[in-house]
Amino acid sequence: MAGQNVNFERVNTKIFDDPMVASVYVAQNIADIIRKRNNEGKKAVLGLATGSTPTKVYEELIRLHKEEGLSFKDVITFNLDEYYPMKPDAIQSYVRFMNENLFDHIDIDKDNINIPDGTLPLDEVPAHCINYEKKIKKAGGIDVQILGIGRTGHIGFNEPGSNDRTVTRMITLDRMTRMDAAEAFGGEENVPRRAITMGVNTIMKARKVILMAWGMAKAQVVKQMLEGKITDAIPATYIQNHPHAEVVVDLAAAEKMTRFNQPWLTHSIEWTDDLVKRAVIWLCDRTGKSILKLLESDYTEHGLSELITAQGPAYMINIRVFNMLQHTITGWPGGKPNADDSQRPERKDPASKRVIIFSPHPDDDVISMGATFMRLVDQGHDVHVAYQVSGNIAVGDDDAYRFAEFVNDMAKNNEPGVMSLDFEEITNFLKNKGDKEVDIPEVRKIKGLIRRGEAKAAARYCGAKAENVHFLDLPFYETGRVQKKPLGEEDVQIVMNLIAEVKPHQIYAAGDLADPHGTHRVCLEAIFEAVKRLKEESYMKDCWVWLYRGAWHEWDTHEIEMAVPISPEELLKKRFAIFKHQSQKDGVVYQGSDQREFWQRAEDRNRETAARYDKLGMAEYEAMEAFVRWKF
Repeated sequence: MAGQNVNFERVNTKIFDDPMVASVYVAQNIADIIRKRNNEGKKAVLGLATGSTPTKVYEELIRLHKEEGLSFKDVITFNLDEYYPMKPDAIQSYVRFMNENLFDHIDIDKDNINIPDGTLPLDEVPAHCINYEKKIKKAGGIDVQILGIGRTGHIGFNEPGSNDRTVTRMITLDRMTRMDAAEAFGGEENVPRRAITMGVNTIMKARKVILMAWGMAKAQVVKQMLEGKITDAIPATYIQNHPHAEVVVDLAAAEKMTRFNQPWLTHSIEWTDDLVKRAVIWLCDRTGKSILKLLESDYTEHGLSELITAQGPAYMINIRVFNMLQHTITGWPGGKPNADDSQRPERKDPASKRVIIFSPHPDDDVISMGATFMRLVDQGHDVHVAYQVSGNIAVGDDDAYRFAEFVNDMAKNNEPGVMSLDFEEITNFLKNKGDKEVDIPEVRKIKGLIRRGEAKAAARYCGAKAENVHFLDLPFYETGRVQKKPLGEEDVQIVMNLIAEVKPHQIYAAGDLADPHGTHRVCLEAIFEAVKRLKEESYMKDCWVWLYRGAWHEWDTHEIEMAVPISPEELLKKRFAIFKHQSQKDGVVYQGSDQREFWQRAEDRNRETAARYDKLGMAEYEAMEAFVRWKF
C-alpha cells in the first residue's frame, strides 16, 4: 500500500497550524459568499453554529465588518440549535451567545436572525420546527452552513441514531454531550435533557458545508468522520455525501488522521528517526510483539517494506528503536550529576538547577507530574511552582458556603487576620443563587482562596519552599464563567516577569490541549509567547522546556522524550499530594465525561504508560510520568 498516494479522507480537508489561522480562512469564505450574493442583488443565507469552535470565526467577521466594511444588512441567519427549555437571556442560551459573540457587533437586521425558540410550550414545538424549515426554504436555502463536531460525532444536536432524513425537531441529548456541557451549567444535573436542532437532511441541503474541529480531544472523532464508513452512529459522516463539503481542522485535531499518524500507509516518505520510532511502535501494537521480536515478515505484511529497503535489516531497526526508547527513561529528571549524559534526556550540568513548574489550575502540578515534582526537590533542585489561574469556578457552592461561615464565625469572635469581605452578603448570595447565575466577585474570591490554600498544602507536601510558590492569577480567567477572555498582554507579562525573576534552567508546562475547559491551551500560549520574547536573554540560552499532560490525555509512546519511573511508594505519595485538593474530590464540579476522580485518572494513566513501555520490551515499572521537550 505504501507509495501509492492513498487518500483515506473522504471529504476535502484543510489543515492549519492553529485555530486562529483556520478561523480566519473560514471567515473569509463566509465574507466571499456574502459579497457574491450582494453583487447578485440577493441576500446571503448563513447557517451558524455555537460553542467554542466558531468563536474566532465570529471575531474575524466582526473585524471584517468594522475595519473592511463587510456589511450584514442583507444577510439572513439560521442557527443550528438551542437547548430546551432555555430562556434567551440565560447565560447558556444560544441567543445570548450569538448576540454577545456576533450580532451585537455587526449591522445585521434583527428580523433576519433565526434561532430555535427554547421558551415555547412543549406542545407548540412541533409546529415551530415545521415553520423553521419553511423559513429556510422561503429564504432560498442556506448558502453556507458552518458546523462543529461533538465527541459523539453529532453535528448540530443530531446525536447518534440521527439519519440523513431527519429535519428540524426536538431531540434528547446524549449523556456524553450533557457531560461535555456540564461546566457551562455548573454540573451535569443542570444541563437540559433536550434541545431543538436542525436535522441532518436540513444541513445537507445547504449549498456549502464547512465543518471545523480544534484540539486533540476531537482527533479521534475527526478521523472516524473523515475515514470511516457513513453511519448514523456518527452523524457527521453524512457530510461525506455532500458535494461541496469542506473540513477545516488544526494540527491537534488532525493528529489521528492516517496521513499524520501512519503516513507510510499513504505515500512514500523520508524515514526520519521520529518516523522510524513511530512506525516500529505502531507495528508492535498491530502484531502484539515487543520490539526485539519483530520479524522482517511483520514489516512487509503491514506496509513497511520501504522501511526495510531504506534502513534494514529488520533486526538492526529493532535494536535502534529499542535503544531510542530505552534512552528516554531516567530517574533523574533534572539530570544526573557526574554522569555521562550523552544518552540521557536531560543534561547533567548544572547539577543543581532552578526549575519552574507551571500549573494551569491549582492542582495540575501534582496530578500530572507530582512524582517528578517530588523527585526534583529530593535531588536538590531549586523548584518553584507557579499556579497560572485561580481555579475558582471549579469550587462547589457548598465548599464556598462552609468556608464563608467559618471565616464569619472567626470575625464575630474578633479573631485576627479576617479578610475585609462582607460575609453576610456572600452567604445570602449563595443561599439564593440560581442554577445559572454567575458568582459575584466576593464569592469568586472565597473560592479562589480555597484553591490557593489547597495548592499551598500540596506544594508543601511535595517539598517546595513557601517562597517558591507563586500565584499568578492570570486576568484572562477571571470572568466567573466558563467562557474566558482571550489571552492578553497583561497575562504574558506576568509569566515573563516570573521567568525573568527565577532565570530557570528547566520549565515544565502543561501541554495537555485535550483539556475540555480550554484553560490549558491559553496558559500554554502565555508561556510560549513569554519564552519566545525572552529567548535572547542570556539565562534562556541554558533553559529547557518540558511539556507534561494532564488528566485527559497522555503522550503517545513514540512522542515521549523523557519517562520518569515511579515506584509504588512514590505513586502513593503522589496520591496523597492530590488529596490535598479537597474541593476537587468526591464529585468535582467540572470533570468532563470521565467519572473517575483525578487521583484515579492520574494513577491509571501513569500505570498505563509504564505498561506500554513494558509491552515493548523495556524494564517493568509500577508507573511512569512522561514529558516531551519543546525546542523554542
